[in-house]
Amino acid sequence: MSGLRVVPSRRHGRDRLYVCLADGRNIAWYDRETARVSLLGDERRQEVLDALAPFLTGPVTVGPPPVPTSAELARLTLHPDDDLAPNRPGEALLVALDRAPGPPHRLRADPRRRALAAEQTAAEVLDRLDGAGWHTLHSVPLPGGDRVHHLLIGPGGLFAVHALYARRLRVRIADPLVALGRREPRPLLHRVRADAHRASYALTAEVRPVLVLVGAASVTVAVPPREVRVLTDAELPGLAGPGGVLKPADAEALHALARDRATWARV
Repeated sequence: MSGLRVVPSRRHGRDRLYVCLADGRNIAWYDRETARVSLLGDERRQEVLDALAPFLTGPVTVGPPPVPTSAELARLTLHPDDDLAPNRPGEALLVALDRAPGPPHRLRADPRRRALAAEQTAAEVLDRLDGAGWHTLHSVPLPGGDRVHHLLIGPGGLFAVHALYARRLRVRIADPLVALGRREPRPLLHRVRADAHRASYALTAEVRPVLVLVGAASVTVAVPPREVRVLTDAELPGLAGPGGVLKPADAEALHALARDRATWARV
């Protein structure tokens, strides 16, 4: 038994059958209208086809998800309130601090300001990639109050980047736990993966999770985390190194889709 489940759903006006792992993550879907099976990754291709076999009624095309068509993009003429492109790094934190700045004098720094500093530092690096065919969206809101700190789209694919303030601290990672200095470890990698999976679902494209440790003194990784790439802010430009995943037109199309607030409304 593969452990895969087939779940019917309606997405972007189309009836689809989603293939899910035991933990609920989607790894593929079958679009009846186009007779296409879209795979977020190729490693479980045969298992996906076996799970969908009872529902397939003829020849199908199998491959990575298609990028939005020009017709689909034509409807993305956005009202300013729906366009996420102008979002500042840490937009949600900036709004929260403006509404409730906290007491002027406190023994410890407001953790929201440290989190904001981490997101702003990561954003400075990511925004410098724009001239090389990359696009970055900041503080992408997800239902339930979560958000993707930074969504990077370009020739090397799509990345959901989570920035963590770790200035002058030793960081220890034992998937899913992340420990900063002497603080209690937290299962942060669950959150990093979940955000990327929700972004994959919204964009119907593979989005890879990245954890950026801003200002860390040292990083110790017991075993390379599942799926998550762990970088310091100094290493962050390396995301732009590899290419060949998306053509320029595909990256533009996905950026146009991602900047629409409505894209993220049901993930």
